[in-house]
Amino acid sequence: MDYGTPLKTSDEMVAVVIDGKAVEVPAGNSIMAAARLHGIEIPKLCATDNLEAYGSCRVCLVEVDGMRGYPASCTTPVSDNMVVRTESEALTQLRKGMLELYLSDFPAQDIPDGWSEFHRTLGHVGVSEHPYSPIKNHLKAPIDDSNPYFLFDPAKCIVCNRCVRACEEIQGTFALTIEGRGFDSKVVAGQDQSFFESNCVSCGACVQTCPTQALVEKSLFPEGYQRG
Repeated sequence: MDYGTPLKTSDEMVAVVIDGKAVEVPAGNSIMAAARLHGIEIPKLCATDNLEAYGSCRVCLVEVDGMRGYPASCTTPVSDNMVVRTESEALTQLRKGMLELYLSDFPAQDIPDGWSEFHRTLGHVGVSEHPYSPIKNHLKAPIDDSNPYFLFDPAKCIVCNRCVRACEEIQGTFALTIEGRGFDSKVVAGQDQSFFESNCVSCGACVQTCPTQALVEKSLFPEGYQRG
């Protein structure tokens, strides 16, 4: 079970109402973790409980009484007497809009029957297609299969930063970075080198944390990897 953010322990308990259910959770936990502790799963992409909260994907938005807008559940801590809704028509529309944007730059042939966390999130929200016309995308970006253990398919990368954060927070190698801004943002190894040429130590932390399987073990494809 992935709680989305690292679980916090505390002698102080906080009373929260989540989707009409009154619960108690240790102080310091995120809304996402509090919900997951009590069997409520909030869709997410950039969040995972072995990394610090980041709040970039905007899929885990919730409604909180007395709070303006739609805060990210991964970066918003619980507080006493907080009332949270994780599902509503407005939240569904916001999540669908964000996921459709991700899908617009994702290989169409890899949308059906996918088995990544990204695909599970799509299923949770009920998204399987997008309304956008193909204009500019990263779908023909070359695959980096230089590493003997895993490959990187940038066409499936949603730039969630989980791999970069894992390289920094778990391994401490700092081999990966995000280069560029906006649409030109991309994950790069070293000084925009191949993974094999960079200072990557093949620890696998980035592969384990990638939600879309843009980074994936080669052993899963004994006959060779092909998009689609």
